[in-house]
Amino acid sequence: MRDEGAEQGALSAAELFDGLGLDYEKAFGQLPEQRAAVDWLTARLAPGSRVLDVGSGTGRPVAELLVHAGHEVTGIDVSATMVELARQQVAGARFEQCDVRDFTPPEGGYAAVCAFFPLLMMTRAEASAALRRMSTWLAPGGYLVSATVPADVEDVEIVWMGRQARVSSFSAADYVRLLREDCGLDILHESVSVFRPAEASAGPEEHLFCYARRGATTAAPRPAVSP
Repeated sequence: MRDEGAEQGALSAAELFDGLGLDYEKAFGQLPEQRAAVDWLTARLAPGSRVLDVGSGTGRPVAELLVHAGHEVTGIDVSATMVELARQQVAGARFEQCDVRDFTPPEGGYAAVCAFFPLLMMTRAEASAALRRMSTWLAPGGYLVSATVPADVEDVEIVWMGRQARVSSFSAADYVRLLREDCGLDILHESVSVFRPAEASAGPEEHLFCYARRGATTAAPRPAVSP
């Protein structure tokens, strides 16, 4: 595991989400654009497709929806609490406590990778390397369906859901450029929306959702070396 504690009182990703547990699902489990993204994906996948959910949290709604659609789902998360909750709530998927920067995919990769907000507590260099790694895990024609909070920030300390964290992110244009130019993916959809969580401690957030695809005949980019 590489989720070292943050400095100056800020929590690591594992610490933050261990503390949140089901409160995160209560606040963000009814995100319409996320459900729309999963519905869009499942409409395009062959039955029984292998799908990876990065930052799988409590397993709901993403892994649960994918399992109900008949797919073979693996979820990874840095939080032991989240992994345990996901195992309890979504029996039809496999969950592993693992950092995306350390994960080794199976031979043949995945028909799709979902990555909804898992990179915000990394540095920009780590996040861009993680996106590049995930793109190499896609089988030809595979989909990367992702979301982030678009912002031109680097290593900023914030208070989020009553907890201190250090975050970095990209502007919407830079995030899409990373997927297209660095990861070599075709961008099929991009949209920005505002979500108001069902939790007083979490304010409104701007979200960027992107649907991207690896070409059916093009080679995947070379894996990035983790910083």
